[in-house]
Amino acid sequence: MEKLNFVKNGVSKLPPGFRFQPTDEELVFQYLKCKVFSYPLPASIIPEINVCKYDPWDLPGNCDPQERHFFSPKEAKYRNGNRMNRTTKCGYWKATGSDKRISSSTSTCNGIVGVRKTLIFYEGKSPKGSRTHWVLHEYRLVSVETGAANSSHNYVNEIGDWVLCRLSMKKRSVESDGSGTHHKHRQNTAVQTTRPRLMFDFMMVGKTNSSTSSSCSSSSNIMEVSSNASDHEETSGYAHF
Repeated sequence: MEKLNFVKNGVSKLPPGFRFQPTDEELVFQYLKCKVFSYPLPASIIPEINVCKYDPWDLPGNCDPQERHFFSPKEAKYRNGNRMNRTTKCGYWKATGSDKRISSSTSTCNGIVGVRKTLIFYEGKSPKGSRTHWVLHEYRLVSVETGAANSSHNYVNEIGDWVLCRLSMKKRSVESDGSGTHHKHRQNTAVQTTRPRLMFDFMMVGKTNSSTSSSCSSSSNIMEVSSNASDHEETSGYAHF
């Protein structure tokens, strides 16, 4: 089967009516693991880009869908250290909360698990930056080895040179004009929340125009759907609405 490629010029492009909504487990074991071990990916849907080379509002893609995914290479902050560089031109990413461990529900994966770290973007210089509403989930692949027989501790080692990032923005950034939120953030998010979603009407394809009445001639194959459309139909990371 030919591998599907939905990335063009560094931006993911899905067919009309489809969205990319993978679970944490799918992101780790279907995409990140395949990327790290050079296995074939289910589909070429996640572009490669160094996330910390850009401010979040300058990353490729648009706000529809709201979440964006990227494979980002690990870049050490210091030459002789493992701490990742998370500084951008206008600010920095700061970790918040505790890391979440992600295990596979289908197999043990030979002691391989995923770790999800949550980061918040701050504008300005550390440590006095202004908190924004940009959120980054960073997924990493790690190996877990049990210690000695009389020890219950696990030893964790990171695997590979890639992380998988999921970028999003908190919805309350539209309702608040507080400081620390870039004007581009508010403008782009406001456009997204007021613009109705569009879906392609596949049932219209193939019909001839001979029987089209004048009342239908002004309509197109694009119809508006409510912004409250159901998101329940999901199969392996793809949702059709």
